[in-house]
This record gives sequence, structure tokens and C-alpha cells, in this order.
Amino acid sequence: MKEPIFLRPSFQERIWGGNRLRAKYGYQIPSENTGECWAISAHQNGESVVRFGPFEGMTLAELWAKHKRLFGYHSSEKFPLLTKILDANDDLSVQVHPDDAYAKTYENGELGKTECWYIIDCEKDAELILGHTAKTKKELIEMMKERRWDRLLQRVKIKPGDFFYVPSGTIHALCKGTLVLETQQSSDTTYRVYDYNRRDKDGKLRDLHIDKAIDVTTISHQKEELKQSTIQLKNATITTFVKNHYFTVYKWSIHNHLEMEQNHGFQVASVLNGEGTLVANNHVFTIRKGDHFILPYEMGQFELNGELELIVAHP
Repeated sequence: MKEPIFLRPSFQERIWGGNRLRAKYGYQIPSENTGECWAISAHQNGESVVRFGPFEGMTLAELWAKHKRLFGYHSSEKFPLLTKILDANDDLSVQVHPDDAYAKTYENGELGKTECWYIIDCEKDAELILGHTAKTKKELIEMMKERRWDRLLQRVKIKPGDFFYVPSGTIHALCKGTLVLETQQSSDTTYRVYDYNRRDKDGKLRDLHIDKAIDVTTISHQKEELKQSTIQLKNATITTFVKNHYFTVYKWSIHNHLEMEQNHGFQVASVLNGEGTLVANNHVFTIRKGDHFILPYEMGQFELNGELELIVAHP
């Protein structure tokens, strides 16, 4: 397979969701409370489907199980990554995720959830929650019990183009007015710490998971110092945001023309802005903002043409 594999996302309605996924990317969303586009996903809670080509109609999970050669014979039993776009029309719950070992033991073999965020857009003076101030587990428990959220939670001002790494064990939350591309492990395990006393559509307070959250929260909070790097080419800028055991994430900013070679097991790509073409195996594919695709193992050389911004990742 020497051509990209284009995927059709699935969408998730959320109490905090809105309609920016339609306004920004033209997606046919299920409601005015659509919070998440699961763009490149093999997770059973929201699977992507191949749009066209020899694998048309197959889910990404089926593709992973039956055609491992496309992915460089990656050793993982499950497709390891999940790409989302999140529309935070309201504050998300304050939450924390487990690591692989905890999730495997307590969540029926799920992966842990380390993730990262690229801020596509946000309101002026927008912020997010990242980390906490507790120095000991006892202090964390006391501050949660006494609901001293303003003192416990660390808030960070954000702007479009910012990037944040959120390892498992980090208390965090996106806040109102933020549109984000998230690259994460393929997991849907979340422990809610605080939810602003919100009620669901049936009028019930949403469940919290305090005990498990305390179990997995890193104490004290460790601020991650990312060693970002940028390569300036004639017609493109390649920024590496993060590179670790879970994923490597880049931003490709292309102005007119870029020749590349796919030399990883596979890469996942999401077009944030712009329109252009991808040329591979003597075939020309039109790509535009809102498209998501996989560059398979044996794809080799390809070209990107146009004014384009993409977020690209690989394990």
C-alpha cells in the first residue's frame, strides 16, 4: 500500500460540547452539543472507518487486526494512538488518567492515557487547568474534601498555537471557549475529580471517581519541560513538539510544496487548516482542513502541495 488511507471520524455528544466542529470543519455533527471528533480511532467507543480505496468500509480496528503490514508490523495488540478534536463550549470536568499498569489492573486491560494538546483556537484570555498545588497525598485529600478547588488547581493562560503535554497522573481540564487537537494513547479511561456540580440531562449529578483519582495522581505535580525543535525548510516548517515512549508529535506548516518520505512504521495526520494536494504512487489526492489519514508503512516518497497546516504523529 503506497497511498494514504483516509478515515471518516465518529462524533461524541458531551454536556460541554457545542457546534464548532461543524462551523470550523464542516462536519455533519449529531447535535448542538457535540464535544468530540474521534478522528483517527480504533477504540471500541468510537471507531474511524476507511472512506474509500481497497479497504473502504473497514474500521481502523479491523484494518489493524487483519493488515499489520500496513503499520510496519507494530507489536502492540491494539492500535496505540487516538486523535481527537475537542470543542470545549463549556468547561470540561477536572480529571486525571491512570498509567498503563493501573489501567490494566483496574480497567479490564485498557491502556493508560497519556495525551497532549495543540490549541487550534480559543477565546481571548482563555485558560486551562494543568496540575495541582498539593505537596503530599494527605494534603491532596484534605483540599479535595474541603473543596478548596481555587487553591488546589493550577490554571494556565493559553493562545492558539500552544502545545501542552499531559502525562498520566496529571490533574487537568480544558476550559470554555477552546478548540483542541488531542493526540493520546488509545484509551477512554477518565477519573473525574470535580465537575462544577453539573447535572446530566436526567438532573443527576455526574459521577466522580475520587478514590481512583487519588490513587493515580502524581504528587507533587511535575511540570513537563518539553524540548521542542524546529526545522526550517525552503517551503515548510517542521516543528517537533514531543518525542517519547508513547508518541512523537509534529506540526507541518507547508507553503507551496514539500517532498517527504514516510520512513516510520506508520504516521497519522490531521489537516488543521488550508487546502492542497497529496501526491503518492502517481495518484493525486485533494486534502483540506478537517481531513484525517494514515501514511502506511510502505508508502515511501510523497509530495504535499498548497498552503497547509497538519498535526502528524507516530508511536
